[in-house]
Amino acid sequence: MLKNIPPILGPDLLGILRAMGHGDEIAIVDANYPADSAGPALVRLDGVSATDALDAILTLMPLDDFVDEAVFTMQVVGDAGKREPVMDAFEIIVKKHEPKIGLASLERFAFYERVSQAYAIVQTGERRLYGNILLKKGILRPV
Repeated sequence: MLKNIPPILGPDLLGILRAMGHGDEIAIVDANYPADSAGPALVRLDGVSATDALDAILTLMPLDDFVDEAVFTMQVVGDAGKREPVMDAFEIIVKKHEPKIGLASLERFAFYERVSQAYAIVQTGERRLYGNILLKKGILRPV
């Protein structure tokens, strides 16, 4: 155990977060997401919600503030403007850690394509539909 690191972040995920560079992306996906076949390195957090995973990851990882959009959710199929409750929960967590960064959204297949190019995928046990979010890593500025 280590101080100040959320215990749901195991050694595999901590190693990935540490190895990622500025601009690399990591996806947190729900239990329905086709993560095994998506391509990038996969870390499973079965039994953990996507919102808990997001909160834990953003405790350690800065988001990219050099780009217009650093956080993406998947649009609801057939109703691109609809927001599922899990998306509102994602936004609250993002704002808690990075108050100036909002959520953008991508059409389902555009989201799949972008995730296939990500550095890694974290598959959670999230059962809420559209519990998928993609994060672009930022930098830590000198103190």
